[in-house]
Amino acid sequence: MQAPRRLFVLNAVTACAALAGARLAAAQTTPALVKDDEPTAVALGYVTDAANIDVKKQPVYVPGSSCGSCALFQGKAGDVNAPCPVFGGKQVAAKGWCTGWSKKA
Repeated sequence: MQAPRRLFVLNAVTACAALAGARLAAAQTTPALVKDDEPTAVALGYVTDAANIDVKKQPVYVPGSSCGSCALFQGKAGDVNAPCPVFGGKQVAAKGWCTGWSKKA
């Protein structure tokens, strides 16, 4: 009777380890990238490439500004994308822009 009990315990430990690994992997996934057509993005005039800004529609745009130079951009210098609290932690493009832009100190 020892073998079935040991097999049960071994299977239970293996299942717990697999579940813990799956949860860890899910927690480490990268947040989604903000798309130009999302309601929040539209409301804030977000574009994934600041070179495509219509300055007539966005008169507050400062030439040369981008998400990568914004105080809210939570990435490091050189990151292509990084989370932004304005979009609930979703990732924005470093070369993107929105009306929430604030010059990095």
